[in-house]
Amino acid sequence: MPSTLNIAMPDDWHLHLRSGEMLAKVLPFTSQHFSRAIVMPNLPSPVVTTAGAIAYRQEILSYLPKAHQFTPLMVLYLTEKTDPDDVRAGFLSGDISAVKLYPAGATTNSDAGVNDLEKIYPVLEIMEEIGLPFLVHGEVVDAEIDIFDREAVFIDTKLSPIRARFPKLRIVFEHLTTKEGVDYVLSCAENTAATITPHHLVINRNAMLVGGIKPHYYCLPVAKREHHRLALKAAATSGDSRFFMGTDSAPHLSHAKESSCGCAGIFNVANAIAVVTQVFDNENALDQLEKFLSLNGANFYQLAVNEQKMTLTRSNKAIAIPEDIKTSAGKVTAFDPMMDVYWDVTG
Repeated sequence: MPSTLNIAMPDDWHLHLRSGEMLAKVLPFTSQHFSRAIVMPNLPSPVVTTAGAIAYRQEILSYLPKAHQFTPLMVLYLTEKTDPDDVRAGFLSGDISAVKLYPAGATTNSDAGVNDLEKIYPVLEIMEEIGLPFLVHGEVVDAEIDIFDREAVFIDTKLSPIRARFPKLRIVFEHLTTKEGVDYVLSCAENTAATITPHHLVINRNAMLVGGIKPHYYCLPVAKREHHRLALKAAATSGDSRFFMGTDSAPHLSHAKESSCGCAGIFNVANAIAVVTQVFDNENALDQLEKFLSLNGANFYQLAVNEQKMTLTRSNKAIAIPEDIKTSAGKVTAFDPMMDVYWDVTG
């Protein structure tokens, strides 16, 4: 068993950075461990135009530690009024790297999202033409659909028709949580890919529900049954180029998660690399780790693999869970993977 690993510097293909003080507090954990990140646009005032994306990128860079080299890759929040010409111009200028679909009401700050998919078809036509990735929060929000079935129903009723209508559209199925999601991606050509989070690799819904409600394991999409987690783990460790890591790290103040109507989201970026490496080690798949963390996503987004290297070291003692982050409004609780982790980033 190796005690050190050297891989190309990873990228995070699905990240929430927030804004203001929260952004300032969480950004260094990303910029220390990742060279680039796809930054989600679901701020309280969503990033819906290229001009908005440019302004948000400038805010992010204003908080970047001077010693860190990090590139935020900006995303537009798709609405039924998104201007196809703005999308085209933003992509061709290099100011946006993707467009994100939030079904209205599906997750945090998604109220401005899409109700009628046909109204976004003009934008999807442009995206298919220019090769701009379409990032999908893959859940239906129908009240009659059980929350644990939302992803599977989305595939059948929403995603499959979009793929049939736009066969060349480059789609990323974000934060997969089900075996149905894995099977769908495997059934598609290489213009369909998926991100998988560290937390969905190591927890199932028991983490949230057994022995009392544990709000720090509540996220959207919610963790599912164990056989779904096993399917995600098999996909991630397979080396298949269609799967790569998006942390979906989503910081919320702890008291907002521990309330009577707690926020959805897990802040995992402080130990994401360590947790994922331990998963691969446990599966005897360390030879596939670099693909999942550093190669597959860059190749799908048609970007060069990072030249900078990262060193990971395995210790004899389990590493500590990262400390909570302190802000003027309260703390942010770091992810506890509920398993021993022996790997850590050392260089």
